Amino acid sequence: MHIARTRLNFAAATAATATLAAAALATAPLAAVAGAAPAAVPQTKAVPAITGHTLARDVPSPLTSAQCEAKWHIACYDPLQYRTAYNLNSLYKKGITGKGRTIVIVDSFGSPTIQHDLDTYSKQFGMHSTKVSVVKWGKVPVFDPTNADMTGWAGETTLDVEMAHAVAPDAKIVLVETAVAETEGVTGLPEMMDAEKHLIDHGVGDVITQSFGATENTFPGFDQGDFSSIKKLRYAFQDANRRHVTVLASSGDGGATDSTADGKGYYDKPVNSWPSSDPLVTSIGGTQLHLDDKGDRVSPDSVYNDYGAGGGGQSHVFARPSFQNGVKKIVGTQRATPDVSMAAAVNGGAWTYSSFDPTAVGWDVYGGTSEASPLFSGIVALADQAAGHRVGNINSALYTLARHGAKAHGIVDVNDGTNNSYEGVTGYTAVNGYDMATGVGTVDALRFVPALARASRR
Repeated sequence: MHIARTRLNFAAATAATATLAAAALATAPLAAVAGAAPAAVPQTKAVPAITGHTLARDVPSPLTSAQCEAKWHIACYDPLQYRTAYNLNSLYKKGITGKGRTIVIVDSFGSPTIQHDLDTYSKQFGMHSTKVSVVKWGKVPVFDPTNADMTGWAGETTLDVEMAHAVAPDAKIVLVETAVAETEGVTGLPEMMDAEKHLIDHGVGDVITQSFGATENTFPGFDQGDFSSIKKLRYAFQDANRRHVTVLASSGDGGATDSTADGKGYYDKPVNSWPSSDPLVTSIGGTQLHLDDKGDRVSPDSVYNDYGAGGGGQSHVFARPSFQNGVKKIVGTQRATPDVSMAAAVNGGAWTYSSFDPTAVGWDVYGGTSEASPLFSGIVALADQAAGHRVGNINSALYTLARHGAKAHGIVDVNDGTNNSYEGVTGYTAVNGYDMATGVGTVDALRFVPALARASRR
């Protein structure tokens, strides 16, 4: 599966919003690599979910949201606004900053300038930085800024690291760089799963965030009802479940549909993507925030649906897990996604700083659920600290909190009637309670973090 990469230089663009829509792509799938695959797993090539969700590129300095609205007709947010929107500052005052916890981020190739970029990002907004520990898994090639695969992943890496740090400023960050390279026929997903399992087995990491996914229908054997190619890749998640490591994944940016095998179009029916659809993973969907320059809401959150849409719907591989029995009238007999949602809208994207491409050093605006997952990884790190131990697989706790006093437990329902219909495929509407547009909703961290910590006691 191949997908074209288009990036819009918003700083230089004068086109109207409609042009943005034409330029933006939905979540990128994982691309198949020719050659014989190992018997146990399919051979695939990972592509970052961030593809197609760049709004601004190489801007000298970040603008305020009001300035973005005036100049580009879109909202853009910085980490200080997110901290206000998700009620994080009160937690920080109590000393809950993620200290002593570790977030693992998995990205192919990584970024050679990630530490410098995080330092610059942090300084800009008056935050202290943190050390990014880089683990190279496999023969990671030397970074080539003219290679579109590498720069695509470097953009994803930048977003992942800076969003996780924005929420959990004192958490340690371990960046796992894998050596996916199509021209060498290197396997993608198995390599990522191997890297995750290795770190889990060695006690590295409390929460893992994954901003990539592949449409379930594109895995070998799916058309014949043989789901073994997916299920044989679950070993890292099974290991994480045993060792109480939380695993997150972006739900995708194709709404109720997702990319076809060639990466050039979308299925004309509801589909889902893995690893988000895995019951051992917490699926992170997308919302659109409506904030003023201080980060206060001017209206309630809605479903992310502008130049992409928050992924959600029923899995065709996994049956409904027990933690979703309470919403079986909504999800039916199958596993449904997402479970919970965070900021992801392109209109309301996040400022990041990068210098991996010497021809485009500066500030960018990114959107997509590849933003939402690292944001939520920071929330989990805060809960780990508050609990004094890993909260582990949070799915049962999440649905229990939502069912028994959601507001009191910091779960904020998204129920404004917007939806994640996309590319002609009818999606799901945000209504009261659980829905397949935003899951149980989003979070008020001041209440949610201690509630999750209490619910995970063991």
